[in-house]
Amino acid sequence: MPIEFTHVPGKAADSSFFYDFAETATRLSLIEDTGFRKLVVDDPAGLLTNMDIAAQTLDRTGSLEVVLTHWAGVIEPTVAARQLAALDRRGGGRLSLRMLSEPLEDSDAEARPVGHGVVWQRIDEYLVLLKRLWSNDRPIDHEGAFYSVKGGYVPRKGPHGADLTIRLGGQSGTALKVAGKHADVFELAAGSPDEVRQLIERVRRAAAEHGRGGRLRFALPVRIHADGWGGTPDPKAVEIAGPPARIALALLPYAALGIEEFMISGIDRPSEIARVGREIVTLVANSLARREAEIPRPGAFAARLPLAARSPL
Repeated sequence: MPIEFTHVPGKAADSSFFYDFAETATRLSLIEDTGFRKLVVDDPAGLLTNMDIAAQTLDRTGSLEVVLTHWAGVIEPTVAARQLAALDRRGGGRLSLRMLSEPLEDSDAEARPVGHGVVWQRIDEYLVLLKRLWSNDRPIDHEGAFYSVKGGYVPRKGPHGADLTIRLGGQSGTALKVAGKHADVFELAAGSPDEVRQLIERVRRAAAEHGRGGRLRFALPVRIHADGWGGTPDPKAVEIAGPPARIALALLPYAALGIEEFMISGIDRPSEIARVGREIVTLVANSLARREAEIPRPGAFAARLPLAARSPL
């Protein structure tokens, strides 16, 4: 099973990974060349800045997929649908949408109670609208709890149309219901392999209610603290320290659970990116390839037996 590695830049209000884009372009090239498949765009400046950064990243890379962090409620769904479709076209289909949950704005709070369930209801309605706008060949009307749309239409769809990859996370029953309905990739919470396995099972059950149990892929956040590398602990990521071989070995039990993507943070300097890309990514890929090669294929044992030793049909 192939494993993908995603680079998650560090976030700090005074030292954004994307602050100096000339320097960032060099790091992007290194990320792309050393085995990473995706890059998360989640800048402290917010959604509109994220969209601008995503556009620049798509322009400066040839194969790197951009995971754009997005929030419902910042801009209207019809505007977001057009902008996201344009970004997807700009990158030739290298865009995916990472939806995060955040509290409703104060203006919304005056109109309705603010709570966890309300936030996820809005995300659900928002995603339904985006998919309709990306797929319909004529203007649509929509009247819902959070959005009212008259004649909404996206004339130029993206390469994926309504199948743009959607990424969600969460652990509550409400969050999992929405993820089961919409997510193509589910971003897991940190935990031991057993805790992660239990969350995977819950997500699959939620997706199965919508006939999507077999469609989900799983991503795990991992923060690396290699020898001599500093960093602030992040409670939302599995944290690993040590030389590349030890780090790669620590990731294998998670890969065995069916995780297909590791979201790597804590490595923003070029030397760190190169070390992880050229050593850890390679070690994990080679280890998994050896394990798969050691698993006997159906019929392989019988094929080595003499004809007389084989069971009759």
